Amino acid sequence: MLVDDHPLFRSGVIAALKRVDGFSLVAEASDGESAIGLWREIQPDVTLVDIALPGISGIEVIQKVQAIDRKARLLALSSAGDPETRAAALRAGAAGYILKTVRFEDLVAAIRSTAEGLRSSRFTAATQPRRDNLAGLTAREFEVLQLLRLGMQYEEIADELTITARTARKHATNIKEKLNAANVAEAVAIGFERGLLSTIPHHRRPH
Repeated sequence: MLVDDHPLFRSGVIAALKRVDGFSLVAEASDGESAIGLWREIQPDVTLVDIALPGISGIEVIQKVQAIDRKARLLALSSAGDPETRAAALRAGAAGYILKTVRFEDLVAAIRSTAEGLRSSRFTAATQPRRDNLAGLTAREFEVLQLLRLGMQYEEIADELTITARTARKHATNIKEKLNAANVAEAVAIGFERGLLSTIPHHRRPH
């Protein structure tokens, strides 16, 4: 089960995970209360929980689910790399703490480890993809893909990059063409798979 309040992020991760053998998404939630209710009903093997949720936080979700069943396997997802947040999530009962900036293969490995009942206190600090490994994207298109991955609308991207919304939309069209993606969500999924989305500044994430 995936718990995150940004629809585009969920779509990207779900689309990418569907291509991994042995993985099946059984539920998704956009807030903590819904996540707890769904967990009670479905009891998934692994639950990915965003720390920054509307209403009750992801840490509270982890605590409450752990109170229901100490054997529940939850993996914390976060844009925050500070030790305090990481420690709080692990104290709450998370099996691991993964930055949203990790490469997709690291997320897959963390999910597999969690499913096997292993605890992983490590989290991966991502690095900037090499400029010769951007799948033909320009530096500006790469920036736009990063912001699309965060769920930003074209107007928000325009404000962030000091361009027009029309230009932001054009960049998105170019990205989809270069990545051979049918839509933005698929472009984000491909970005995860190719390791392009491995360094997303968390302070840019809108709330």
